[in-house]
Amino acid sequence: MTVLHLADDGEAADLAAFLGRLIHYDRAAAVRLQAAGTKLAVFGRPPSFEVLAIRTARLAKPYENGLEVGLDVTVSAGELLESVDEQAATAVVPTAVTGPPWAGVLPPRGGWRPEPGLPAPDAVRRTVAAAVAEFRSRTGELAPERRTRAELDRVGREIWSRSIGGTGLPVRAAHAAQALGFLRPRPTDAPGAPGTPEAETSGERELGLFSSGAWLRLRTPYGSIAVRRAGLGALDVSVRR
Repeated sequence: MTVLHLADDGEAADLAAFLGRLIHYDRAAAVRLQAAGTKLAVFGRPPSFEVLAIRTARLAKPYENGLEVGLDVTVSAGELLESVDEQAATAVVPTAVTGPPWAGVLPPRGGWRPEPGLPAPDAVRRTVAAAVAEFRSRTGELAPERRTRAELDRVGREIWSRSIGGTGLPVRAAHAAQALGFLRPRPTDAPGAPGTPEAETSGERELGLFSSGAWLRLRTPYGSIAVRRAGLGALDVSVRR
């Protein structure tokens, strides 16, 4: 039995909240866990958003039972959530499952470069709110005979595929960040978790946009959303096994 010892109860609570949000969108959700040393990354793919969500956490120590090599396994998000003990700040790694296709194709580990043009955090949140309002308004105006799944999907694709500013980042990425709790305002006196990509410098901007090959990554203090840029086909795929 592999036990993850999280740095504190706050890390455990944040991990549980992330898993709970994934399960809200897909009760059969799977997550891929990657850990090395005292850093844990959890990858998930909420349905319909067409993005990868990444939540990092600090570990107090790597593992129990003498396991000192890196961990890389795909497991049930629900089983992992059930094993989280917030008070003890631990989680038991469930039995591995056959991963969905996305779990074999993850963003690259390195080579990320800052991308300009991302609006201020409040502006990004307003963009998401406006998109949600537009979707509800347009679909609400449809005649009953036109309220088909195909028509709802068409309207959704039109709205969520728009770029934020001139960045090339689709609105659906920011929408996913909001839905997963990544886009909430950050308390001004709360430093980022040391050692995580979300807090590489104590004074960094609340949101950041980065690119590596075919990938764009929206980074927040609470997690990241990665999405493949349109039109680049199968270029720069990172297959991790």
